[in-house]
Amino acid sequence: MRPIRLGLRENLGQFSLLMLINAFVGSMVGMERAVLPLLAEREFGLTSRTVILSFLVSFGIVKALANLASGGAADRWGRRKTLIAGWLAGLPVAPMIIFAPSWDWVVAANVLLGINQGLCWSAAIVMKVDLVGPKRRGLAIGLNEASGYLAVSLAALGSGYLAGLHGLRPAPFLIGVAASAAGLVSSLFARETHGHARLESALRPAGAALSFGAVFRRASWQDRSLFAVSQAGMVNNLNDGLSWGLLPLFFTSRGATLHETALLVAIYPAVWALAQIATGLISDRTGRKGMIVAGMVLQAAALGALGLGHGVPMWRVGMIALGLGTAMVYPTLLGAVSDHAHPNVRASTIGVYRLWRDLGYAFGAVLAGVTADLLGIPFSIEIVAGLTLVSGVVVAFAYKEAGDHGLGAANGQEQARDAATGRRTRE
Repeated sequence: MRPIRLGLRENLGQFSLLMLINAFVGSMVGMERAVLPLLAEREFGLTSRTVILSFLVSFGIVKALANLASGGAADRWGRRKTLIAGWLAGLPVAPMIIFAPSWDWVVAANVLLGINQGLCWSAAIVMKVDLVGPKRRGLAIGLNEASGYLAVSLAALGSGYLAGLHGLRPAPFLIGVAASAAGLVSSLFARETHGHARLESALRPAGAALSFGAVFRRASWQDRSLFAVSQAGMVNNLNDGLSWGLLPLFFTSRGATLHETALLVAIYPAVWALAQIATGLISDRTGRKGMIVAGMVLQAAALGALGLGHGVPMWRVGMIALGLGTAMVYPTLLGAVSDHAHPNVRASTIGVYRLWRDLGYAFGAVLAGVTADLLGIPFSIEIVAGLTLVSGVVVAFAYKEAGDHGLGAANGQEQARDAATGRRTRE
C-alpha cells in the first residue's frame, strides 16, 4: 500500500487524472451553452424566455441538491464512489436531447445533467483539495476549475461550429456522448482520497464533532464569512445562468451569426478557465477578500457594458471582462470555504456552499426569464449587473480572512462555540 503524502508534486499523477476527468465534466455543460437556447426557439418553437430558461431551473435546483448530497456522501462513503455515481447519471443526457420529441425531454435531461455536475464536480474538487493539503488549496482549486471551464469553452465552441455546419441536432450533442463515456472510464482509475483528508486532520487540532445540520447552519448563516461567500457564489452563478440562457439569444437577435455567437459564448469560460490558475494561487498568498470583491465589481461592470453594447467587437471585450471577473471570484470562493472548514467536515461544508451557489442558476433563470419577457433582454442583463455589484459590497463588509488560511490552532471548544453562536473560529 502506498504511503499517504500531501502535496501537489507528491500526488501529481492522480491530480492530473482528476483534471482530465473534470475536463470531461465541463464538456457536458459546454455542449449546451451555445446551442440549447437556439434549439428551443428554432426546433421547438418556444418564444417565452421564461419557458426557454426552464431547463436552467431544473438544472440549477437538481445540481444544488446534488452538491449538498455529494458532500455528505463523499465524507461518509468516499469521494471515488460519488464520482462514479455522477457519471452513471450523466450517460443518458446527450442521447435524451438528441432524440427529444418535446422540450420536456430536454428539461428532464438537464435534471440528469444537474446530478452529473453536482456529484462529479464536487467530488473532483474535494479530491484535489485532499491531495494537495492546506498550503496550495487555491492553486488546486484554480487548476480544477481551469480544466473544467476550458473544456466548457472548447465544447461550446465546438458545438456551435458543428451546429452551423450540420444543424442543431444531433452533431453538437455527440460531444456529450463521448465525454460521458470517457469520464466514466477514467473515473474507474481514480483512487480514493479520504485517507489524505484524515492525514491532514491528524496534523491539525481536533475539531468538535458537528452534525450535518450544524455544518449547514454554520455555512449558511451562522458564520458571517461563510454567509458572505455563499451569497456571493449564488449571485455569481445567477449571472452565469444569464450568460448561458440569454446571451446567445441576445447576440443572435442583434445580428450575430451562429459562428460569431459560439465564439462569444466560448470566450467567457476560456478566459475564466485560464486566468483562475493565477487568481487561485494569488489568493493563497494575498488573501481571499480583495480578490472576491474586485471580481464581483468587474463582473457587474462587464454585464452592464454587454447590456448597453452593440456589435461583436464590443461584446467580445465584455465577455473577456466577464470571464476575468469570474476567474477572480470562482476559485477564491471555494478556497475561502476550505479555509473556514475543518478537514473532517470539509466535503460537507463545500457541499452546502455549492448548494447555495448553484441555486443561483434557478433563481437567475426565473429572474432573467420573467424580466426579459416583460422588459426585454437588455433590461434583464442590467438588473443582474446591479445584483452582482451589491453582492460584492456584502463580501467587503461581512467577510473576514481565516487567519493563516485554515492552518490555525482552532481547538474543539472554539469550534463548538463557533457552531453554536455563529462567531468565526479564532485562529
